[in-house]
Amino acid sequence: MMSIKTSLSLNDLVDYTLKQLLTFFPDKNKIDKKKFSSCVDIALQRVEQCFSKVNNRYFRDENTTILNHLNGDQYSMFLYFLSNSLYRENADISTCSKAFLMNKYLHGIDAFYEVELPDIFLFVHPLGTVLGRGNFSNYFVVYQRCNIGSNKEVYPTLGENITMHPGSAILGNCNIGDNCRIAAHSLVLDRNIEENCTYIGNPKNFSIKANKTKNSIWL
Repeated sequence: MMSIKTSLSLNDLVDYTLKQLLTFFPDKNKIDKKKFSSCVDIALQRVEQCFSKVNNRYFRDENTTILNHLNGDQYSMFLYFLSNSLYRENADISTCSKAFLMNKYLHGIDAFYEVELPDIFLFVHPLGTVLGRGNFSNYFVVYQRCNIGSNKEVYPTLGENITMHPGSAILGNCNIGDNCRIAAHSLVLDRNIEENCTYIGNPKNFSIKANKTKNSIWL
């Protein structure tokens, strides 16, 4: 049984995040603190499940997962879970939007609250990353300047254990098999990739190599 250790207590995390939202968005729309607190609790449960699979000393201490509000990757993942949980729990849309936009302001990541990321994923200093409405699976890793998006209003489908290296993009009608890597600065456009492959390049000049190992970041 895993447990989670947080740098702020639940009440302090609620107050801290609320103060941030009110600072960034000093409008007259009130935030329902009871609803907000409930969604922070839900987000923490989702964080615990997600972080328990990450093989990184900043995310876990033996059988305890760690959420540090001053670790940018961790806090950006928490804010995604929070904005999405607010949306799932039918919170006021302005509150969902504020949590999403604050994540964008603080960490440079565009992960909209309606986008359903998998239960288990990892942001790695994701500055400039945009995650659109693709179909995601568990053990998804995304680095900086990556993009999941549509082409002609069709979005990609990703299998399990996909790693997107810095500057890579998957756009349009793509079906990416399990255990694939998209190399740095590569573009996959309207193309299927079989499982256990590494894709390198762009639609005009690309190569696909066998990928025999899984990402060691996962337990």
